[in-house]
Amino acid sequence: MTEIDGIDIHFIHRRSPCKNALPLIISHGWPGSVVEFNRVIDALADPVSVGGSAADAFHVVTPSLPGYGFSGKPARSGTSAEVIGRMWGKLMARLGYDRYVAQGGDWGAIITQSMGITETLRGQSFDHADRRAGPGDHGQPYRTGAVRARQDERLQPE
Repeated sequence: MTEIDGIDIHFIHRRSPCKNALPLIISHGWPGSVVEFNRVIDALADPVSVGGSAADAFHVVTPSLPGYGFSGKPARSGTSAEVIGRMWGKLMARLGYDRYVAQGGDWGAIITQSMGITETLRGQSFDHADRRAGPGDHGQPYRTGAVRARQDERLQPE
C-alpha cells in the first residue's frame, strides 16, 4: 500500500527471479480487481516455472484502481483515466522502474493508453492481450500482449 496524490493505493508487486526481467504494470477493468490477475502473475514473473523462457520474464505490478479493492476512494471527482495513468507512473517510479511496459483491459486499457501519452519518458504502452495467435505468427502458441511487447522490446535500441 502506498499513498499517491492523497489516495491510498493497494498493489501487488511480484519481482521476477529471472535476470533482465522487464517491469510490467497491469491495470484491471470495471468492475474488476487485481484478483483477475492471480492466475497469471506467477507465470509472468517466473515463466521458467511453467515451461517458458527466462527471456519472457516480468517484474509484475498490479495496482487496484482508486475506489476498488483495498485502494482508497477519491474524496472528490476528477480521478480520470489520465489522472490514474499519471498515478501509475508515480507508482512505477517509486518502485525504481524508469522503463517499463503496461497492459490493461476494459477501463484498464484506457488507463494504459493514457500512460502511453503522459508517461512517454518512462514507459512503453500497449492495450489488450492477444486473444489468439494471428496470421503471421506461424503457429506460435497464445501470447499475451505483454509477452509480445517483451519480444518486440528486445528489438528496440536503448
